[in-house]
Amino acid sequence: MTVTHLKPAPGLPPQAAADTADIVQIMLARLRTEGEAAALDYATRLDRWDGEIGVPAARLAEAQRALPVTLVEDIAYAHANIRAFAEAQRASVQEFEIELRPGLRAGQRLIPVGCAGCYVPGGRYAHIASALMTVTTARAAGVDRVIACSPPGKEGLPPAILHALHVAGADEVLALGGVQGIAAMAFGLFGLPPADILAGPGNQFVAEAKRQLFGPVGIDMVAGPTDVMILADPSADPEIVALDLLGQAEHGGTSPVWLATDHRPLAEAVIARLPQLAETLPEPNRSAAREAWAQLGEVLLCESREDMAAIADHYAPEHLHVMARDLPWWRARLRCYGSLFLGAGTTVAFGDKAAGPNHVLPTGRAARHTGGLSVHKFLKCVTWQEASPRALPELARASAGISRAEGMEGHARSAEARLAPRPFRATG
Repeated sequence: MTVTHLKPAPGLPPQAAADTADIVQIMLARLRTEGEAAALDYATRLDRWDGEIGVPAARLAEAQRALPVTLVEDIAYAHANIRAFAEAQRASVQEFEIELRPGLRAGQRLIPVGCAGCYVPGGRYAHIASALMTVTTARAAGVDRVIACSPPGKEGLPPAILHALHVAGADEVLALGGVQGIAAMAFGLFGLPPADILAGPGNQFVAEAKRQLFGPVGIDMVAGPTDVMILADPSADPEIVALDLLGQAEHGGTSPVWLATDHRPLAEAVIARLPQLAETLPEPNRSAAREAWAQLGEVLLCESREDMAAIADHYAPEHLHVMARDLPWWRARLRCYGSLFLGAGTTVAFGDKAAGPNHVLPTGRAARHTGGLSVHKFLKCVTWQEASPRALPELARASAGISRAEGMEGHARSAEARLAPRPFRATG
């Protein structure tokens, strides 16, 4: 594979990941010990919020009145698509029962978790779509209780976030962000049950909190900064390619954006055009996009489409966008990505906001081994088995034989005891 870096990425200065881990560990220890008092203290100091933590249901229902009708319609459109896709995912996996041998029955059950905690980021942008993506998917999976939290601004949570959570079906909403929000859902603070799983994107502190809590509590994934790779051949429009890279770069200076192409004129046109387009963005988007492109933007010139596909599999991007001929070939060939966007008529922005497939996706090359958030993350795929007398001779013999070969005599005797079962006797 021959690849030329027409625009290499110098990368960001070393970051103190250990500092983040230490800060989060200290915060979680305090939140575990002091509970709501610590959460309220962090809310005051970090969120600068001293209002109600629990958002009343009436405020959720009334939030729509503060929104333009067009935005209400847009949220309804996106929610319908996200729900339909999630429901189709749920229908794609089934419970089953099979008789493996005469008298040996086994099966699979799909049990939704009891309570899901969904984190909706705040800060620079109001992440309406994240509210829809997480809560709607949990609901489609059949989760009994869905809690959401999001960092408040000066006036509390934005009406658009509240309305999106209401439409998606959140049972309770906390005006609480960061580590304290994650901990409140995980530990069951403010009168809520502890979440069985935590889902949703967030900053490095949110991601680290989820990582440290994982075990007793499930998580969707540990997500880092968002990224995108575009694969483009001579049929692609450089202006559209540059715009799509820019759209992802505006997330922030830590978001990598990559272009791989087999057409040098296209690559050179994008390199020239993207900085010009960045200047047309408002602040703070402009500065974020400039930094992401300067530090983490790459343009790779490949010799063939096979080389382009190979480099994409190596990078394992969160978002992979193909603007090239013969889309069926690309869809069949590509292996490592969070979500795939096919054709110039498609864009990552569609998937991020309203198309239907989930936008909570693996980053940092995690697409080599996992996909994004789905109904399956909220379902426990558990198994059962039952043996009748007809199955016992062979089943006990094989189990005992393997047990003794492993040196586990107790297992062997337990298996063989089923060949001559004794009547059960109550004790006490």
